[in-house]
Amino acid sequence: MKNTTQHIACIFDLDGVLVDTAVYHYQAWKQLANSLGFDFAHAQNEQLKGISRMHSLDKILKWGGVEKSEAEKEALATLKNSWYVAMISKMTEAEVLPGSLKLLQDLKDQGIKIALGSASKNSGLILERTNLAHFFDAIVDGNTVSASKPDPEVFVKAAELLGALNKDCVVFEDAQAGVQAAIAAGMAIVGIGNAENLQGAQLVINDLSEITIAEISALKK
Repeated sequence: MKNTTQHIACIFDLDGVLVDTAVYHYQAWKQLANSLGFDFAHAQNEQLKGISRMHSLDKILKWGGVEKSEAEKEALATLKNSWYVAMISKMTEAEVLPGSLKLLQDLKDQGIKIALGSASKNSGLILERTNLAHFFDAIVDGNTVSASKPDPEVFVKAAELLGALNKDCVVFEDAQAGVQAAIAAGMAIVGIGNAENLQGAQLVINDLSEITIAEISALKK
């Protein structure tokens, strides 16, 4: 098995793939929208997955028909993040999604390189709270990239840090923006969640308990 997998590298998004932080993003953004006098639906929240904080804020303000200056937007984004950080600071290992721990351990046991490729600027805190940090050979997040998904920068940088070719990387994503970024990077993609929201993924599963290393290997570009 080791011979067939030694050239694979796996890049994981964080929110909605390894841990369930989407609910906290939604609660914090909802709190912000409510403070500005409007609300938005859970279905609209799907559009916020995988994109940067400022891009998310722009979308939300547009939904509410609210205009703010750049300085005001920075202040609002900081406020939302403070609420979000307060929520994730109470996270535990119990919030790691089904199958995540086993797959990460199996990959590690096979000597397969693992990277994080996330838009989150709070990935360090989340990985620490959920005790996942030690699995990763490289971490690329919102603090280390200038362009957000669907730009492929986060995945390209992760591959570089792992010393892997793009075509040898398999990306695990729960957002359409992330799938588009992986396609742009020339990488294979496993979608986590609803196929309607993950167009372009080679395989769509409900969670990481539904895939094996052999199946990951078969997806390689």
